[in-house]
Amino acid sequence: MKNILVLQHIAVEDPGYMKDLMEADGWQLTQIELDEGGSIPADLSGFDAMLCMGGPMDTWMEVEHPWLIEEKRRIHDWVVTMGKPFLGFCLGCQLLGEVLGGEVVKSEPPEIGVLDIDMTPASKQDRLFSEYPATIKAVQWHSYEVQGLESNPEVTVLGSSGNTKYQIFKYRNNAYAVQFHVEVRSDTVMDWGCIPEYKSALEDSLGAGALDAFDRSAREHMPEMNRLCKLLYENFKRIV
Repeated sequence: MKNILVLQHIAVEDPGYMKDLMEADGWQLTQIELDEGGSIPADLSGFDAMLCMGGPMDTWMEVEHPWLIEEKRRIHDWVVTMGKPFLGFCLGCQLLGEVLGGEVVKSEPPEIGVLDIDMTPASKQDRLFSEYPATIKAVQWHSYEVQGLESNPEVTVLGSSGNTKYQIFKYRNNAYAVQFHVEVRSDTVMDWGCIPEYKSALEDSLGAGALDAFDRSAREHMPEMNRLCKLLYENFKRIV
């Protein structure tokens, strides 16, 4: 049985469909609610992989959320020093990017909706993403993104959109980050639409009343998005 450490920043953003797959395989998930005062265990030796989820805060909000300082340090220890398997989603992607020397900046414009991501040639030789089609549909819900990772020669871009270079990237062969939400379930969009920060970003980007259309689009593409999530999970299992 594998023991997975999950770093969460809001209760509604758990590993979603990937959690369903892990639990079906009998994996143990240790979910730490950092925003609710949870602490990362001092001893990480008993964990096989780390997942870092999304959240409504931003990476630089260390005054409002001082636990971000410790979280970044522990991600660095896990990924760089220990070389252990890591998956980051949205905010988790940005935290990894910052840890690796990048900068998190405002997206112009924000990416919200079911949008296209183009896989790079490098993805065809990657252990996790080699079987992904050339272009995929994905749920995007971010107003900030990682930039400036070109200075780290151990970072490889695996997927990009028209506005965001680092939609998917990896560090060495153990740490992966996706800016979008591969882990979505059929109820994800409506659940997240109740979060004030997410609702505001959605309406600022797409206009009042956009949630219903977003939800319909997500449900339309859900079978393929779930297939890609399962494919990612099955490949991730091989490095855990």
